[in-house]
Amino acid sequence: MIKIRGLSYLVAQVQNLSEWQRYAEDVLGMQVNPAPGGGLYVKMDERPFRMLIVEGADARYVASGWEVADEKAYAQALQVFADKGVAVEQGSAAECGQRGVQALAVVVDPSGNRHELSWGHRSDCQPFVSPQGVPRFVTGDMGLGHTVLPAPNFDATSAFARDVLGFEVSDVFNFRPAPDAPPVRIHFLHCANARHHSLALAEYPVPSGCVHAMVEVDSMTEVGRAHDRMQAAGVALSATLGQHLNDRMTSFYMKTPSGFDLEYGYGGLQVDWNEHSTFEFTRVSIWGHDFSVGRQQ
Repeated sequence: MIKIRGLSYLVAQVQNLSEWQRYAEDVLGMQVNPAPGGGLYVKMDERPFRMLIVEGADARYVASGWEVADEKAYAQALQVFADKGVAVEQGSAAECGQRGVQALAVVVDPSGNRHELSWGHRSDCQPFVSPQGVPRFVTGDMGLGHTVLPAPNFDATSAFARDVLGFEVSDVFNFRPAPDAPPVRIHFLHCANARHHSLALAEYPVPSGCVHAMVEVDSMTEVGRAHDRMQAAGVALSATLGQHLNDRMTSFYMKTPSGFDLEYGYGGLQVDWNEHSTFEFTRVSIWGHDFSVGRQQ
């Protein structure tokens, strides 16, 4: 079985890289540096980057970068792909260099989402120094945060995440867009860390290629300061401040220059999986999180 450690990085695309640089520095409070081979590294901890932004014709989410522990775990993952008949594209030397890893395997799930599996991230031992004074983001062994991906081919995509990539279900939500409408499934999945979910799958298409990604800070003060910076920069709000029921994250949502949403939050659950019982929750949030504001933009 593949044992993913966490969401190591994400790759996003935009027409004008300067839009992402301003957004990352002025709103998110992250550092930005040139990436090898072109693009931008967005740095939020001691690693050289957690987001790779590349230039392209479309503004969209490109890939989720998943990390395994070492070369042995990577070889085991390749064997799982071979055993299950999953097509694998080996990353080129240039791609491995740009992502700062020893090896890279690319697979595409049944809904078309690109997953990059790697081992051996490269470290430059440089500290994170936020241009906005953000003390720290909650990353480390839990990865950069989480990503929520579109899965219109839901059953096959969910099976791929569980049976191929090795994720396990944390909990489930059946969303009804209207009282008489059929439910839309969203499954929240965890890997080999304590974060409540590193991946979620939503049963609908999304033109940008991602529903949202999440980053976490270590105080509610920093969520509030980011909210102020978002307003000052004129960034579109996607959902008001609120607290989720399942992972207890207090957060707000805003648009990124690549068209998908970004959740900026504090206080997400860290779970002892030996003590956890999977459940279905029936409302998104305990309070707040009005997503209608995003539809009014």
